Amino acid sequence: MSQTITLQNASKPSTLSVDEQIENIIKKQLKTAYIHNKSAVSKDVPSGGDLEGLKALPESAIKRFKDAGIDLSRGYPQVPDKEKVPVFLDEAIQIRNKEFPYIERAANADPEKKALFGAAEKVINLTQKIGTEIVGLQLSDLTDQQKDELALLITERVVVFFRDQKLSPQKQLELGHYWGQVEVHAQAARVPDLDGVTVIWPNYKSGHLTFKNNNFGNFDRKFTGYGNRTWHADLVHEFQPAGITHLHNDSIPDLGGDTIWSSTYAAYDKLSPALQEFLDGKEAVFVSAHGYLDRNDPFSGPKNIERRHPIVRTHPATGWKFLFVNRSMTKSIVGLEPPESDLILNYLFSVIEKNADIQVRFNWKPTKPGYGTSAIWDNRISNHSTVWDYEGLEPRHGTRVTSLAEVPFFDPKSKSQREALGLSLN
Repeated sequence: MSQTITLQNASKPSTLSVDEQIENIIKKQLKTAYIHNKSAVSKDVPSGGDLEGLKALPESAIKRFKDAGIDLSRGYPQVPDKEKVPVFLDEAIQIRNKEFPYIERAANADPEKKALFGAAEKVINLTQKIGTEIVGLQLSDLTDQQKDELALLITERVVVFFRDQKLSPQKQLELGHYWGQVEVHAQAARVPDLDGVTVIWPNYKSGHLTFKNNNFGNFDRKFTGYGNRTWHADLVHEFQPAGITHLHNDSIPDLGGDTIWSSTYAAYDKLSPALQEFLDGKEAVFVSAHGYLDRNDPFSGPKNIERRHPIVRTHPATGWKFLFVNRSMTKSIVGLEPPESDLILNYLFSVIEKNADIQVRFNWKPTKPGYGTSAIWDNRISNHSTVWDYEGLEPRHGTRVTSLAEVPFFDPKSKSQREALGLSLN
């Protein structure tokens, strides 16, 4: 922006462009939001550790961090330095805007998963199509062969659960790096000194949630700012969107606080052949959860990062087609008029969200006091939603590490899951 404004004060005049002034206000003044009212962190939280947040941190989380040698003396969580948070959209788009190398670990795995299953006490499929629980293994002890086999199991079963885990944030981050490039979010609060370990803590700065409004986003996308209750998939706006995501909850309500996942392999198989044919090869526009300012029109309000990806993707490990849309962050179908796009997208969202036979609902409660529970899922082939039935009256706290995957692609020769497995479609 070339326009400039001359600022006068008692000492000396200074000339700054409008975008420089805006950037200076946002980055230098504590009492401004990072960008706007959808920023990940409240405007009254200083950069660095949050001492007020530390006071509310559940005891089970404190013990986990202390056992892992995490320094909490500066507060918790660690809030990104405003100086390093992009203000303008053109800056934010440049974050991870080029292809980086990706190894699909599941492609190297033993299809029978003998090393993983042989070391487990039990392997329990929770539903026919989605969700497996592994009993008797510590994630911190996995060999590389077992990590590869776990990656393959996740690509087949969508989400895999491990209760009774003693898992440090450092080890969680190490696992994430094994499965791909770990996403470091520009605005997200994180564990101190561990970039890439994002804090998932619904009670932190979320006083706007109520019994009445916590599920509004599933009725209208304009309410998606009400948190993770709205069905979504993570980081779909990335040049290379999320692959394997690992959420470890160390503080869990005695009752409730479940998470629901839906298989988008199965959602694709729910569609008629005519609709599948229509969608194959088409692209959609995907948006970021957080907004940034348009440098050329900064007073027009926040703008999201937008990228185009195929609506139907092919998984590089299984070779199966899957539906790649979600209610929170899929904006439109490329080439369609807005009413046409909205009509089709809302139907696709409903297929994912309303078919209970392609979903799994999981309660995080461990069987041993003082232990945590991990869920590891493939963001490419799923949507998920949290259940706020505990209403924030009990602690629910965890850490998330997300490994980014391949540049999305669609192979017209690929088959759907049921077609590949020889299952009836009728």
